[in-house]
Amino acid sequence: MADVLAAAGPAQRARARTRWQMLAPRIRRHRGLLVGGGILACLFAIALVQNSVAPQNPIKIDITQTLQAPGAAHWMGTDAYGRDVYSRVVHGARISLTVGAISVAIAAAAGTTIGLVAGYAGGAVDGISMRVIDVLLAFPGVLLALGIVSVLGPSLENLMIAVGVSGIPVYARLVRSTVLVAKEQLYVEAARVIGVPIQLILGRHILPNVVAPIIVAASLGMGTSILAAAGLSFIGLGSQPPTPEWGRMLTEGRDYLRDAWWISTFPGIAIMITVFGVNLLGDGLRDVLDPRLRV
Repeated sequence: MADVLAAAGPAQRARARTRWQMLAPRIRRHRGLLVGGGILACLFAIALVQNSVAPQNPIKIDITQTLQAPGAAHWMGTDAYGRDVYSRVVHGARISLTVGAISVAIAAAAGTTIGLVAGYAGGAVDGISMRVIDVLLAFPGVLLALGIVSVLGPSLENLMIAVGVSGIPVYARLVRSTVLVAKEQLYVEAARVIGVPIQLILGRHILPNVVAPIIVAASLGMGTSILAAAGLSFIGLGSQPPTPEWGRMLTEGRDYLRDAWWISTFPGIAIMITVFGVNLLGDGLRDVLDPRLRV
């Protein structure tokens, strides 16, 4: 048993290296993955250099420039307070991407932990954990997030927590199903027999088996998180004025759709492009990482 366990670590690492070497050509051939990755890379680059590409203050009020149509001075026009819509959309990229990333991180971390423990422990721990997850699944994700942020109060931080908690059941179910298969492998049984601590078994031998599904779920979940956050901000339960967040910008421009369409249109396009890129990336990763598919 000890020999089997000793050989498992290097063998696992060798298989992982070989697998990623095999995946590299498939990644290069998958156009959707490359396009989605390119869109996200551009958005992250814009978020990092936002002060250079949009030097105007996104929250500065100028009543002499209210509701200006798109033109040379203001590429995307101005809103009802004279603020430059282009600068607000650019600065909103960092906020929306941060909200999506942190929400997914919260959901993935908590869901993975619950799934690992429930799947490996089994018995009463598994039963109780999954019943709690079933209760969370009984509520639509946006409705659950709406209830949480209503209790915590409207703010960007509470918005991320609410969206993250609403996504936990997806990761918990996904990880648990993978752990139920992985824990029956010979090297896991050998580690258990010779008394390796549970935390080492979970971290070294079982967790690597669930990384790929988590990556796919997280990439797809980021788009859902951005949409959910924008929806909650639209109804006033997310970011608060004067934060240049895309969902908040949509609600600020809804009263001016007839005469100043640009206030809501450009942040709406930004949300659409971001979610489109995230979904392309997620679908591409699913195709590449799924052994049943060939790209």
